[in-house]
Amino acid sequence: MRTLDTASHSENSTLRKVPTLSLASYTKGSDADRAKFIDNLFTGLKEYGFIILKDHNVKAADLHKAYDILQKFYSLPTDVKKSYISPKAGFQRGYTPFGQEHAKDSPVMDLKEFWHVGRVLPEGHALKTVYPENVWPTETPEFKSHFTALFDALEEAGNVMLEALTMPLEVEKDFFAKMTKDGNSILRLLHYPPIPEGVDPRCVRAAAHEDINFITILPAATASGLQLKDRDGQWLDIDSEPDTLIVDVGDMLARLTNDVLPSTTHRVINPQDGKNQSRYSMPFFMHPHPEAMLSCLPSCKGTGAKYPDITGHDFLMQRLREIGLIK
Repeated sequence: MRTLDTASHSENSTLRKVPTLSLASYTKGSDADRAKFIDNLFTGLKEYGFIILKDHNVKAADLHKAYDILQKFYSLPTDVKKSYISPKAGFQRGYTPFGQEHAKDSPVMDLKEFWHVGRVLPEGHALKTVYPENVWPTETPEFKSHFTALFDALEEAGNVMLEALTMPLEVEKDFFAKMTKDGNSILRLLHYPPIPEGVDPRCVRAAAHEDINFITILPAATASGLQLKDRDGQWLDIDSEPDTLIVDVGDMLARLTNDVLPSTTHRVINPQDGKNQSRYSMPFFMHPHPEAMLSCLPSCKGTGAKYPDITGHDFLMQRLREIGLIK
């Protein structure tokens, strides 16, 4: 769900800082290291809705190359980019032009354009008729191979983190793995261009919203601007080292955990430093498979489930209508 934040901008919170964790402490560490990672991951997501991940499996060189490819693609003429708007897949694959998506309940559009890469399925797979085919630009021949590989690497990191959450949530170790196998995950390749002259002053690069999915994994972007709304209602800058992964909870995981792990409002503000330059960003939205049932976990039920059961597909479609990407 993407919801517009209409509160006035308050001073940035300086007392709290999103925790940085080492994924290697879980994948390669001792039992004590793993236990500490699990505890810090759960606490970080519960307290902030966000954590920053270092020592992960996604190679820095691959991230740098990905941003180079994006810079080449988004410098193409608008007509060329618009030729990759998929008539069948709509927003779900290929190119979405500047100014088309908005936050839920927002009267104005976000200042961005983006490309969606979805899961590549083998011939004969049961979901071939459910998921749209990917679209690939011929002008940047490395695009397909590089972003297909990056999709897989980010999903691998996501699977590890979701596995780590199974212990505090008191579910089987493969609980999330079964839900996300062949899931409808999306790698979104974003370009926030320099702010155009004469744009509606209410427009920002990405208005305040929460993500739809289980978790979002965001490689550190090429410029600053990402902020989260802290539990005290203040905006907190998310400053991360290059090549780290920023991880946040989406509405699907919040729903599953009865808001024990809440999705957190965040936004991308317009440049504040006078540097009106492009910003590139590559969030990986990790989704379950369409038939996965989002039901409140017994360990999180407390005095009762806040939300009725719904499938991953139905919840996704409901949210996409709210943000203007489908009718």
